[in-house]
Amino acid sequence: MPTRSTRRRFVQAGAALPALAASPAMAAKQEPTLAGAGVYTRLGVRPVINAIGTVTILGGSLMPPEVVRAMDEAARFYVNVPELQEKVGARLAEVIGVPGAAVTAGAASAITLATAACLTRGDRKKMYRLPDTSDMPNEVIQPKAHISGYEAQILLTGAKIVRVETVEEMERAINPRTVMMFYVNKNEREGQISRQDFLRVGKAHNVPTFNDAAADVPPASRLSSIVKEGFDLVAFSGGKGLCGPQSSGLLLGRKDLTDAARMCISPQGGIGRGMKVNKEEMIGLLAAVERYLKLDLAAELRVLEGRVEHILTALAKVPGVKAERYVPHIANEVPHIALQWDEQEKKLTAREVIRQLLEGEPAIAVLGGNGRINVSVWKMRGNEHRSVARRLVEVFKA
Repeated sequence: MPTRSTRRRFVQAGAALPALAASPAMAAKQEPTLAGAGVYTRLGVRPVINAIGTVTILGGSLMPPEVVRAMDEAARFYVNVPELQEKVGARLAEVIGVPGAAVTAGAASAITLATAACLTRGDRKKMYRLPDTSDMPNEVIQPKAHISGYEAQILLTGAKIVRVETVEEMERAINPRTVMMFYVNKNEREGQISRQDFLRVGKAHNVPTFNDAAADVPPASRLSSIVKEGFDLVAFSGGKGLCGPQSSGLLLGRKDLTDAARMCISPQGGIGRGMKVNKEEMIGLLAAVERYLKLDLAAELRVLEGRVEHILTALAKVPGVKAERYVPHIANEVPHIALQWDEQEKKLTAREVIRQLLEGEPAIAVLGGNGRINVSVWKMRGNEHRSVARRLVEVFKA
């Protein structure tokens, strides 16, 4: 029943949703969980209950107090930013348990910097030439089943993408111009190229392998396990499961390549100049990672299961609606709820459910389509799940 989880699905479905803005008068009627949002409501922007998950269009995750405090403290001083980048990277590598780490301007930035690192291998002259790759190796191999929507982050370095479908095609595609192999972690079950074959071929030909695992914590062990498995570089979002600054990311793996990637990002010139990570975000992401590695994730999971059970219990009383618990494979790997119904029988489309939830009190953002709604309880706060359950029952019973 549930559709495959992805950090970009909300944007693709965005046409089905009305605007999130509303008048200050509407915003003033919100339930207590959304109170205190005057910084937004004075602009006529309406806060919502996040029943989608760690999507960028809703701001990813909310930063916990210790992360906000670390950023506030960092904002009070000047430091040498390149030195801070190096020291924060070293500390992140230490606490995560990987050879090298760099803070990036989000996971998409990490894709660009990883590609740039594999193109230049720390050669500053080559770095400043990008995206001119006319006389250097510049090919990136990508399984067709791993087309992600983020290919532009590779192409803007001047690299060329070579797409393959089978292991044999992948073997034949590797040549002296190959600089990197691109893999999407959540797509490991897709296509004809297995995870093991991908790594085996990369190692056999000494080609760096990159894994886009942006939304793939929890579990916390995944921060190090993908590198230990054999991938040379791995990208994670800083503002999703880690609850760090939304415009931050992690590039983890081989130290020579994370060091080369760091050379390509602001305040250096060149391809990554616009990918600025300020000192507050670096310190905030470090605080977020250190916090996350100490969390009792089992206790958090019990809270999420309780929210799911409450919503399922409420929906069990609604005729014609099938609701069930599911956990996405890899990305956003926490309990969700999938709702399905016959749109013609109930004379109610998924688009209409989405609209009513978003325009009602409180405003609730969900994803769905074709007689199906997916509800994530992960980023709800307090008793927001009760409000979601009540509104879903109201909408479907009406």
